[in-house]
Amino acid sequence: MTISPAGSVRIAAIQHDIVWGDRDANFTRLAPMIAAAAGSGARLALLTETFSTGFVTDRPIGEPEGGPSAQFIVEQAAECGIWVGGTCPEIPLDASAEDQRPYNSFVLAGPQGELHRYRKIHPFTYGGEDQHFRGGDALITVEIEGLRVSPLVCYDLRFADEFWQLATTTDLYLVPANWPEARRLHWQALLQARAIENQAYVVGCNRVGEGGGLTYSGDSRIVDPLGELLATAARTESILLADISAGHVAATRERFPFLRDRRTH
Repeated sequence: MTISPAGSVRIAAIQHDIVWGDRDANFTRLAPMIAAAAGSGARLALLTETFSTGFVTDRPIGEPEGGPSAQFIVEQAAECGIWVGGTCPEIPLDASAEDQRPYNSFVLAGPQGELHRYRKIHPFTYGGEDQHFRGGDALITVEIEGLRVSPLVCYDLRFADEFWQLATTTDLYLVPANWPEARRLHWQALLQARAIENQAYVVGCNRVGEGGGLTYSGDSRIVDPLGELLATAARTESILLADISAGHVAATRERFPFLRDRRTH
């Protein structure tokens, strides 16, 4: 195992293809990739949005909260001894019989049984996501080995307000996605913009391959608080690795104290 430098945490973004609508096939594909990330010294492995199904909307794909996809994340975190996160379609326990739409739920599990959920706030109405998924209403930040980590999901990236709300208490934003190749320039530019304007690391993990009539080029990247690209990949399955330091975030904000100049009204 490769060891991260003192004071840093190694992060892995697992850029992967998705077998359309086949959870078991995707679990089989992803388990060795997560193990490889852990073997490379990663303490957190990020999967894509809807990692277990793809962004399926032509048939119901919801599963109960804590269903097979969440269980896979929890089991992988325990087995590999690292944090693992990705999104899956989870039907809330209090859903009515008339509305069985799931949340696009970011499940983040730790090696000691820790479990957190962020429910995607912004459904992608341009693609009809609001017809098939309900929107969440709360942001979260989780401390992982000294890093303050805030998860958001795909289309959330277009909305700076939520990133700004979290900025002063965030060292690292996680952004899993199914972002189509047709708008890849937007994905790349916005990831760097969110890092620069919030002076924090951003990890964008996008899928590759074909699904639902769309092509996905990946373009996953790990961006530092000054907007520098620490790791990138495109079009092929890849494991991106970078060492993340909360101290570097603090030092950047001290050297360039831009956050202090933000208006709060």
